[in-house]
Amino acid sequence: MQYYCSSLTKFSRYQTREVMVGEVGVGGLNPIRVQSMTTTNTMDTNATVEQSIRMIKAGCEIVRITAPSIKEAKNLKYIKNKIRKEGFKTPIVADIHFTPNAAEIAAKIVEKVRINPGNYVDKKQFKFYEYTEKNYEKELDKIRSRFIPLLNICKNEGTSLRIGTNHGSLSDRIMSHFGDTPQGMVESAMEFLRIAINENFKDIIISMKASNTQVMIQAYRLLVKSMEEEEMNFPLHLGVTEAGEGEDGRIKSALGIGTLLEDGLGDTIRVSLTEDPEDEIPVARELVSRYESINRNIKIKPIKHILYDPFFLKRRITNNILNLGHENVPRVIANLSKLGSISQNDLISYGYIYSPSSDKWHVSDQAIDYIYIGTKKINFRLPSSLMVLTDNNNYDNKQYFRLINIEDFDLKESDVETPFFLSINLNDFSNVTKKNILKTPKAILILISKEKNPYRLLRRWFHYALEFKIKNPVIIRCKISDHQIDKFLINTSIDIGGLLIDGFGDGIWLDTKTEPGVVNQTIFGVLQASRTRISKTEYISCPSCGRTLFDLQETTGKIRERTSHLKGVKIGVMGCIVNGPGEMADADYGYVGTGEGKISLYKGQSLVERNIPSDKAVDALVELISENGDWVDPPHV
Repeated sequence: MQYYCSSLTKFSRYQTREVMVGEVGVGGLNPIRVQSMTTTNTMDTNATVEQSIRMIKAGCEIVRITAPSIKEAKNLKYIKNKIRKEGFKTPIVADIHFTPNAAEIAAKIVEKVRINPGNYVDKKQFKFYEYTEKNYEKELDKIRSRFIPLLNICKNEGTSLRIGTNHGSLSDRIMSHFGDTPQGMVESAMEFLRIAINENFKDIIISMKASNTQVMIQAYRLLVKSMEEEEMNFPLHLGVTEAGEGEDGRIKSALGIGTLLEDGLGDTIRVSLTEDPEDEIPVARELVSRYESINRNIKIKPIKHILYDPFFLKRRITNNILNLGHENVPRVIANLSKLGSISQNDLISYGYIYSPSSDKWHVSDQAIDYIYIGTKKINFRLPSSLMVLTDNNNYDNKQYFRLINIEDFDLKESDVETPFFLSINLNDFSNVTKKNILKTPKAILILISKEKNPYRLLRRWFHYALEFKIKNPVIIRCKISDHQIDKFLINTSIDIGGLLIDGFGDGIWLDTKTEPGVVNQTIFGVLQASRTRISKTEYISCPSCGRTLFDLQETTGKIRERTSHLKGVKIGVMGCIVNGPGEMADADYGYVGTGEGKISLYKGQSLVERNIPSDKAVDALVELISENGDWVDPPHV
């Protein structure tokens, strides 16, 4: 095992134990299972049954339903019976927070119970405590006393468990000991796992969810490493919590889940979108299908000794050339060489709008950095921030930069003092040493891949660069042939985003026939989701469930309408206090439902104002952002 997975260069599912959830096997040799969660009030039996059936018909293999109190837990019996009467055997999962009594009731009714170790016994008050070894053990005794009765019921009833750790709801005890870290997330789950194993209960599935994809990926990897060290191999449920809606939610989920699936990790997934739950299923299915048809026969030289830390983001050390590499954000390159001629209007989709009346360019926050023109000419004044790549035989303008294929590159004839771009076929590592890349410190490398799923091949090349101490900046150039939007978003997010998470890549270049505006938004969306380049407002929005106290989709839309121009500001929109301040660990501002028609506002994790009428809450949020100096007026172009 290479630290946390079976192989870094060959696709291979990490072998976990099989856990039965009703009649559905998870882990082992079973396919990757798709699941989702209802958004209806659990006490509304008919509505919950109807939505569950819509989810099942869409392809949902496991249905999760919230049970915030004993009354909801008891009502699961009636929901389950109605679903069974309709002829569906899909297993039901009870989602439990704060109420062990509700979990114990639900365990006698449904096929699986999900508990959150951060709030099953511990009560979060956002306080720091210092623990002696003796006092810490006393806290663990408290957990044992509340957890073991649930384990005994599950044993007797044949009910499985999910220990679902959330980044934002780590207990004060864990936070005081480990901090707000992937290590803390892992230990939070491991405490419960050790108790369960000691009680000879192993029908458990584990999750490590976070809205921050970096934290989420690192936590799962660290979890597998930790389980291996203690001879555990429990199945993994993957998901990015509070991913949001639309393309942002899809990109974020695909990046987080897909990167781990590329590692061979993951036995069941949920794509959490701020949309109807049945809309999550096709996206999840599309994501899983990539690994049902993936080419397992690509021959890539194995990585014997890993030279980077997969548990902590650290960008590959590179030279600073032009505005690429070193501490520069990853740059974006667009290919305009296929156009008949290049005009000012061709740049609109890439973030540049020319105003003839003022003779000025208006540049958006998602404006690309380079265009490749091949043998074409530019007959107008370009924005000063936009640079041009041109073929070597078209190089007659010192303001442009040459792009040279490595097959045509001769070190002796090159002007090594002038930066240039060097195209390398990813499938031929030998060219790197043959052409003495190490002797061309001014070369910006462009890795070209035409493989359908080039992620592992790209990762191998970057490891090769680490091995040979190649410090040239690298642009990742991929061909994405999928035109169906979900496929395009998913494959782009995985093939590029996963590399960015591990600190690889200084620029992105996509070859695709997809509409340029979609391509540009997707690339910047991937950069944002990987936290490597922030270009817009980020919304950490829960996917809604039976606990939600307002129309989450409508409210998120209203907030987005007012705040979408606030570059770099992160706003959490949470339907209830369970997904409140803790789950918004990453957010600058929080908008949290606290009662029917009542909203509380947060600055970070600090409560600022509670119980604001919902019809005034969005205005109050804008005022709060303004008071803290983060508000700017929307631009007018």
